[in-house]
Amino acid sequence: MTRGALMGAAMGAALMGAPAQAQGLMGELPGFRGKQAGDLVVGFGAIGVLPQKGGRVDAIGGKPEASDTLTPQLDLTYFLTSNLSLNLIAATSRHDVSVQGSALGDVDLGRVWVLPPTLTLQFHPLPAARLSPYVGAGVNYTVFYGEGGGRTPPVSKVDVENSWGWALNAGVDYALTPNWGLNLDVKKLFLRPDVSVNGGAIGARADLDPWIVGAALRYRF
Repeated sequence: MTRGALMGAAMGAALMGAPAQAQGLMGELPGFRGKQAGDLVVGFGAIGVLPQKGGRVDAIGGKPEASDTLTPQLDLTYFLTSNLSLNLIAATSRHDVSVQGSALGDVDLGRVWVLPPTLTLQFHPLPAARLSPYVGAGVNYTVFYGEGGGRTPPVSKVDVENSWGWALNAGVDYALTPNWGLNLDVKKLFLRPDVSVNGGAIGARADLDPWIVGAALRYRF
């Protein structure tokens, strides 16, 4: 058999096998019943918290900036109906904060820990599908704590105020077994806390508006 014939036979076998592979990925899963009212789903995974750069700084000018970070996350989802669910995320992350391009140059404000519990109402258009996307919207309340670390003089104290914000959400679930699944999720938070430097000598607002991108393994009870 010539090389061309061998390649043709291999391509034909691959094309014939493709539907079977697709069926394995998207086909029926024995015992799978789809998403239903009353389902409680717990997930554990990792998220990347990616703040945007922007805001204002009184007196010295410049732009507030917070570093990106990767952290574990626990989330809980409860299905009100097969199409509607409530999702709550719990995670905490540490960020380096600074002011870039101020009259004093680049100013290091140290670090801050962030606890951003976010509650979203999610809509699942294909609750019976093994690969099931969703969209959502909700509210966030972010707690800032543990401000500290090295700072550029004359900065001696930084206080980031706790803040409410809105959230948009999209993601997809993929069932591995009737109870276990994988989740990919993206959230956009609209978060703009006030910042006080040196007891209020300098005021600022940080337009963080972070993206939260995550992946998790989930279990349905």
